[in-house]
Amino acid sequence: MITIKSKKEIEYMKDACKVVAHVYDELEKVIKPGMTTWEIDKIAEQIMIKYGAIPAEKGYSSGIAGVPDYPAATCVSVNDEVIHGVPSKTKIIKEGDLVSVDTVALKNGFNGDAARTFIVGETSKDAKRLVDITKQAFYEGIKFAKPGYRIGDISHAIGEYVKSQGYSVVREFQGHGIGREMHEDPGIPNYGKAGKGPRIEPGMTLAIEPMVIQGKPNILELDDGWTIVTEDGSLSAHYENTILITEKEPEILTIL
Repeated sequence: MITIKSKKEIEYMKDACKVVAHVYDELEKVIKPGMTTWEIDKIAEQIMIKYGAIPAEKGYSSGIAGVPDYPAATCVSVNDEVIHGVPSKTKIIKEGDLVSVDTVALKNGFNGDAARTFIVGETSKDAKRLVDITKQAFYEGIKFAKPGYRIGDISHAIGEYVKSQGYSVVREFQGHGIGREMHEDPGIPNYGKAGKGPRIEPGMTLAIEPMVIQGKPNILELDDGWTIVTEDGSLSAHYENTILITEKEPEILTIL
């Protein structure tokens, strides 16, 4: 069921989303070669706690038998790791790496969710282009995040834009509604047919998140039960914001 948020609930959503925005504002300043992904995770967790939020990903259950609950405050995925990379004290960030961080902050019973791919130091033109296209795909999608359109219009816009740039979208994972729960209806794929899916209405809060691969769209899950990587070892990038549907243009809640 898709939830339409009340004015009070929207204020709570904005508070949670602002915490996430602060996380990325700080990480952009400090991520550098030589850091471990575990250090990145700890910085993000400390910022969430500082602003009165709980890292919602920590202890999250996949619901799959034999897979342990998620052990960290964030997902930190490097290069060919698409999403859900588990932070590690032994994984060291190098010059030129693409580091994707996905963060969900829970505050006053509501969740804010966003992801960014950071370029560490100097990298290739192709890698920079991938990051730029992934971010732009989000903005292409939210052109249709307003009343009068359907969820499929967002999905279609993202998928067609990425395809036009010669890249692939991940098909097995998608964006989603968000609010009291981290993942709510509707699901929002990064591909699909225009004019399909639920109608978009004011008061919806949605997490739109293009996940883009430089090569073929095929992915694999590592033995930890969480980390998703590209099958061909190609680079990937991730860009996500929580948005509020208004009577007119969508409001991006996870940007300061």
